Amino acid sequence: MDYSEVIKAARECIGDKCKACNVCDGAACGNKIPGPGAKGMGDTAMRNYKKWRDIRVNMDTISENRTVDTEFSVFGKTFKYPFFAGPVGAVNLHYSEKYTDMTYNDVLVKACSEAGIAAFTGDGTDPKVMEAAAPAIAAADGVGVPVIKPWNTDTIRKKMDIVKGSNPFAMAMDIDAAGLPFLKNMTPPAGSKSVEELREIIKMAGVPFIIKGVMNAKTAEKAIAAQADAIVVSNHGGRVLDQCPATAEVLEEIVEAVKGRVKVFVDGGIRSGTDVFKALALGADGVLICRPFVTAVYGGGAEGVKCYIEKIGAELADTMIMCGAYSLGEITRDMVRVVK
Repeated sequence: MDYSEVIKAARECIGDKCKACNVCDGAACGNKIPGPGAKGMGDTAMRNYKKWRDIRVNMDTISENRTVDTEFSVFGKTFKYPFFAGPVGAVNLHYSEKYTDMTYNDVLVKACSEAGIAAFTGDGTDPKVMEAAAPAIAAADGVGVPVIKPWNTDTIRKKMDIVKGSNPFAMAMDIDAAGLPFLKNMTPPAGSKSVEELREIIKMAGVPFIIKGVMNAKTAEKAIAAQADAIVVSNHGGRVLDQCPATAEVLEEIVEAVKGRVKVFVDGGIRSGTDVFKALALGADGVLICRPFVTAVYGGGAEGVKCYIEKIGAELADTMIMCGAYSLGEITRDMVRVVK
């Protein structure tokens, strides 16, 4: 199975909200990316994609010809590539009923683990979303990252208790989900968290903790003050605030601000291995890719996920070779240029 076959098959079963486009750039979806919960016109999602296109790679093939090494280590785990599958919850609401959260996570988490990377799992108002993530992560020997939304403290504690038994190597919170309309209707309401609240949540987790949704240096400093182990430069896929900068626009300044005190991941519109290379050259430690993995699952199950991972991995390796970097540590800022 190749990726074109995965895309074609996905279009037959992914539902009426996602178009399973050849390139997921947000243009065909607008503010339904994917399904209910998005706000505004979706211009930030489209900007996420476009801004990676405004970064060029500097080819340099006068170098010693060596075997390329894409290996990536974080929190005591070593992975084949520096990119992970991003979190998705309530798939049968956002896409089609071909998968439930249980069956989707069973496919995604296992396939990612077997292909040498990790999957982040999603969350939702239905407790079954998190309950579905836990056994999938346990079956993958803890190679998965459950993402908890910024609920009230009691709800967070209950959700953490659900996933702790799966022994995940890290946990995360998508604090950028505070802008999702359905969270505002919770009783008590969910949403933004103070530094002090986040610090308590991180202590509660007991494993390395990732705060997803950092879009400026000030927020990064707050995440560090809360004792996060990593951050994800993310605007929730462009779903929660129009006129927000693209993640590619703010990544470098955030990396410079944190000065290595936490690991820095980035997501939002990254759609190729060359995009992964660009993100690493701008200082990211790793990358999250979300919606294309949904297409991969719906279009080919475990085989589709493997196909997509191999596609992105091969593109990354080829870009590294063509720019004279034979390991992730050899990727440097001068290997890219930002078009202004």
